[in-house]
Amino acid sequence: MDKLYSIKDAANRLGGVSKWTIQSWLSSGRLKRTKVGRRTMIAELDLQLFVESCGPGSTAPRIPRAPVVGE
Repeated sequence: MDKLYSIKDAANRLGGVSKWTIQSWLSSGRLKRTKVGRRTMIAELDLQLFVESCGPGSTAPRIPRAPVVGE
């Protein structure tokens, strides 16, 4: 069985992004969640696949960022 990470641990594993960024990626479907009871966990394999999908030359679709007011 894959190792499971909490949102906080996954954020640290991905270079210290905020837990809110992880939540956003989970909500948008960019990152897959695994529910353990009431807790949201992220499997190590899903983290690896996410990182690979963000790398250079990736063919994975990117979610466009929202426009910033004033741009």
